Amino acid sequence: QVQLEESGGGLVQPGGSLRLSCAASGRTFRTYIMGWFRQAPGKERDFVAGISSGGRTYYADSLRGRFTVSRDNAKNTVYLQMNGLKPEETAVYYCTASDTLYYTFDRYYYWGQGTQVTVSS
Repeated sequence: QVQLEESGGGLVQPGGSLRLSCAASGRTFRTYIMGWFRQAPGKERDFVAGISSGGRTYYADSLRGRFTVSRDNAKNTVYLQMNGLKPEETAVYYCTASDTLYYTFDRYYYWGQGTQVTVSS
């Protein structure tokens, strides 16, 4: 079992950057694939990025080049660096963990509580 807690959200102007963190409990963190999803009001929870235990990264096509996912296994933490943020990317951003990478939210069991990211001038 793993518990997840996101942080780092907030208000940012269009074109700005934020770095989200997700701290995980449990000794088996390093074996999990870690993922980031986001959910805007009235919309489904969409895949943003994922990172394997070995550091291989996966991105939603539209985000490749602006978002970077990374992990520090010694700190049981995964990060999401977001650059060039757009107002339409306002959403709650969630961290998730699994033994397999899935691109749909309904395949994941472990979730954090989410952190709000608001992109507005």
